[in-house]
Amino acid sequence: MSSTVEQNSRTAGHTDNSIFIDADIDHVWRMTNDLPTWPDLFTEYSEVEVLAQSGPMFRFRLKMHPDESGRVWSWVSERTLDEAAHEVVARRLEPGPFEFMNIRWTYVAEGTGTRMRWVQDFRMRPEAPVDTEGMTQRIDANSKVQMAVIRDKVEAAAGRRSEPEPVPGSMP
Repeated sequence: MSSTVEQNSRTAGHTDNSIFIDADIDHVWRMTNDLPTWPDLFTEYSEVEVLAQSGPMFRFRLKMHPDESGRVWSWVSERTLDEAAHEVVARRLEPGPFEFMNIRWTYVAEGTGTRMRWVQDFRMRPEAPVDTEGMTQRIDANSKVQMAVIRDKVEAAAGRRSEPEPVPGSMP
């Protein structure tokens, strides 16, 4: 689900996506919050460098694979994990084309598995190559793709799936 809302006459982007993962909450939590393994968990990230850790707070640099023009996007983010509540609050410290980017991940035990949810709120800078509405659509679509990839990998690691299903529109 995605939307844009007017705040102080400026549009803010909002996405809210969730997926059921057939694995227990502790397994899902551990795999999805192990930052050094994100390049293996997500299809879009090439490198994660943990810059600092203070208790449950991690500051890290995230690098993407080169885009179609060969540019490698990179930024510094901060994530604070609340394992007892199964919630992560994150924000970009180097927002790049965003005025701000705030993310909340939540995990809820559901039947035999876990419901993982990502809520993202952001606004694009006026000079960014894409406006807030356009980025809302991109983030919403990509979140669905990444969540499906993660679901398949987490379920495979938990022994619930023999191999990940192909992602629509991705190369083998």
